[in-house]
Amino acid sequence: MSFKYRILVVDDEPSIRALSEVLLVKKGYEVRTAGDGFEALVELRRSLPDVIISDLTMPNMSGFELLSIVRRRFPHIPIIVISAAFSGITSAGLIADAFFYKGDYAPDELFTKIGELLERSPLRPHLARPERAPVWIPINTDGYFVVTCTQCLRSSPVEDQQHSPELRETTCIYCDSKLQFLAHSAAKPKVSSKHA
Repeated sequence: MSFKYRILVVDDEPSIRALSEVLLVKKGYEVRTAGDGFEALVELRRSLPDVIISDLTMPNMSGFELLSIVRRRFPHIPIIVISAAFSGITSAGLIADAFFYKGDYAPDELFTKIGELLERSPLRPHLARPERAPVWIPINTDGYFVVTCTQCLRSSPVEDQQHSPELRETTCIYCDSKLQFLAHSAAKPKVSSKHA
């Protein structure tokens, strides 16, 4: 059985995801899809793709936010942006390796670009990241913490039910990452993310 490169397609339009999957599978790629940035982060936790193809304008978490997180956490993965919302933009104006305007390119152009990126991969060296990335979070006087997820960078409230300095664990309500935080009455709490 031959090795198949994995591509993650991120777009909020189901028809575009379905068509992209059909075309890429015919070219021999393994394809995963996601409807927005949060779903993409879940897919990235399951298995890392060799290339990400993403729209920019999506609900919940936009392509811009997703690109920012991917570049920080997975700098070695090439990213292709396909969007109809921003004409005249180039990959130089984004943290992406290529840009295609939706409806204004031939599939063969996309396949050629994917091939080029895979041939040059990794474009950037894989940077080792610490197992924990601590972030300081404020204690709210109403009895909860505002916890910022180190994976998707979104903040959410967590009730302070323990009232003790023990290590606590919660799950990010946006991307389902496991978060640990330590609360001290004399110091600010610290949060970190456990990577699957």
